[in-house]
Amino acid sequence: MLSRFSTFSPLGLAYVAAATPSNWEVKILDENIGEFEFEEADLVGITAFTSNINRAYKIARIYRERKIKVVIGGIHASMMSDEALLFADSVVVGEAEDIWPKVIADFEHNRLSGLYVGPRVDLNQLKLVPRRDLLDPGYFWHSVQSSRGCPFNCHFCSVSRYLGSEFRQRDVHHVLGELAQVKGKYLAFVDDNLIGYSSKSKIRAGHLFKGMIEQGLGQKWWMQTSINVAGDENLIQLAAQAGCLFAFIGFETISTDSLKDMKKGVNIKLGVENYKKVVDVFHKYGIAVYGAFIIGSDYESGAYYRRLARFLVHSGIDIIQLTMLTPLPGTELMETLQKEDRIIYHDYPQDWDKYRFSYMVHRPHGFQPEAIYTGSNYIKKRIFSFPAFQYRLTKSFFNLRNNTNFYASYKFNKALKKGWKNSHYYHDYPSDLNAVFR
Repeated sequence: MLSRFSTFSPLGLAYVAAATPSNWEVKILDENIGEFEFEEADLVGITAFTSNINRAYKIARIYRERKIKVVIGGIHASMMSDEALLFADSVVVGEAEDIWPKVIADFEHNRLSGLYVGPRVDLNQLKLVPRRDLLDPGYFWHSVQSSRGCPFNCHFCSVSRYLGSEFRQRDVHHVLGELAQVKGKYLAFVDDNLIGYSSKSKIRAGHLFKGMIEQGLGQKWWMQTSINVAGDENLIQLAAQAGCLFAFIGFETISTDSLKDMKKGVNIKLGVENYKKVVDVFHKYGIAVYGAFIIGSDYESGAYYRRLARFLVHSGIDIIQLTMLTPLPGTELMETLQKEDRIIYHDYPQDWDKYRFSYMVHRPHGFQPEAIYTGSNYIKKRIFSFPAFQYRLTKSFFNLRNNTNFYASYKFNKALKKGWKNSHYYHDYPSDLNAVFR
């Protein structure tokens, strides 16, 4: 079971449930919360990420052996539909809301097809409210989605291929109406970028934040956004007043060469030398910064890991996520590494279990993949051990000047530290860079 504090409720099946005709009885089983137990059903729908797709295939097999039809959807099945069809009766590619009623109708008339392609949903016309009543009430964070799509095409990300490069947004009033119905104080906006990428989307985000303030619901929440939002302090101030606890931002790396390779244009434009200024702007309004970083590119070394560790300790970033560069299906990164014959684990679908951002599944240029585990241990030992860990927490406490926001930051730090100590490489690889880098 995952950490209750660092896990948020899944919306995919809740939206599918909302799109299901009312004469159907729907139940959602969620293995984030409890272990799977077989239950009788007429039709089974399953969604999964790449890292747990084999578990989805196993569950699908259990039902199909009992002659129960299975439909698989989600990002992995959308990118690997031919593979998914080996384990399911039908695969839904893309967004399910508009195509799901047809899937149901075809099942009812005994004409279920193998492949369904969901069209891009017009979010302004999407009036469905996800069936949160079917989700486990034990979740601390209640998920909300107000937009889909991303105009960027970072080489390690499949969002633009899955949800499109057009940034689509729901009507603000509809979102506010949904927020008023959420039975919970703590929200996770699961938009890939809540604020968006243009002046128009920023205006819309401002209307959303003002509406949240005017509703007076007192909800606390976090969001994902891009590094360039720091240029609009008025918007950040509104977000703080609306209850924003922290912002998840993809800094990715402090290597300009790596940023260029990742096609992370917005970060290149700002410049790694200005990362700390971004953090300072959020801190000015009491919002914590959850910084995401990636290691495992072709431009790293022992010296780089030492430099990154020093930066992370002193940057003021409140919560630090450090993962390994992972080529996922549908990404430019995967296609490039496959062409260059640099993928280590390619016995699919079995090896998809390794694609969980904590394994090196490809060979970087210049050094052995195992060296990345040592680099990760070195950095995490620096940021999660005495005295740097206590220094970072103390710095956050004074930077945020908000006990609730600091506590959220503290809890996420504890969850990430625990995750590192439970990782497969924590005990198996050294944290001494001299052991692998000369």
